[in-house]
Order: sequence, then C-alpha cells, then structure tokens
Amino acid sequence: MAEQSDGYKVISDNRQARYLYEILETYEAGIELKGTEVKSIRQGKVNLRDGYALIRNEEVWLYNVHISPHETTNQVFNHDPRRTRKLLLHRQEIRKLIGKVEQKGLTLVPLKMYLKRGKVKVNIALGKGKKLHDKREDLKRKQAKRDVERALKNY
Repeated sequence: MAEQSDGYKVISDNRQARYLYEILETYEAGIELKGTEVKSIRQGKVNLRDGYALIRNEEVWLYNVHISPHETTNQVFNHDPRRTRKLLLHRQEIRKLIGKVEQKGLTLVPLKMYLKRGKVKVNIALGKGKKLHDKREDLKRKQAKRDVERALKNY
C-alpha cells in the first residue's frame, strides 16, 4: 500500500473523499500521536475513509480515523483505535480555516497520511460536498477518458 514519492512515503490515501467532495484547498498538518499509533502507522494500518476534522477552541481535531492497535505491544500500553487526535497547524492557518468553514459551510476532510522525514503528516482539504449529478458527471467524464485511451491504444 505504501508508495514513495517526492521524499515522502504515502501510508494511507482517502480516494473516497475526492469522489464525495469538491476539493478547494489542501493543507499539510502534523498530528499528535502516541508511540503505539506511530508503530501501527508505519505498518500501514490506517483507515481515513470515515475521517473528518473539526475546529474546537481554535484547535483542529481529527475524528473517526481508525489506526489499528499495535499487535506486539502489551494491551495496557495500546491506544483506542478511533480516538480524537489533535492536528498541528500554524495559528494563521487555523484562523483562515475557521472563517471558511463557518461562513461557507465547507468540510475538512483528510486526504492522505504520509511519512515525511520520519514525521507523520496528514493532508487535510477544504471540501464542498458534491451533489449526485456532479458525481455522475465525474463518472461519465472518467469513462469517456478511458474509452478514448483504449481506442488510441488499440489503434
């Protein structure tokens, strides 16, 4: 699952988010983790699919992201798989996000989790929910592109 690109190793990718949301802006955030969570992340045991971020008291929190408990660690030291985790962003970035989320009704969605210079980072995006007809339009466009590529390949 992990792939290498531009000096960082992608551990988990939320492809469903690009289907459900129109991505407007992306931000790179650090994430506050426990030791056993880092071990599980390095093994690629992360699921971002149902995850989302909320802003509470000028802090950004990541909800519903599942990081599996580490197998070889004693259960006493292990973590709760779906616990709320704090995202680390600059104060001005958080202020900018507060304005956009509250005024325009946008959502913060995690796109991918990766290792960058040994640190775990999360790409979060400001997204606007797509309507059903937008999703259908995207699927039609994708299918047409595939058909054209197939035709050119066989030609």
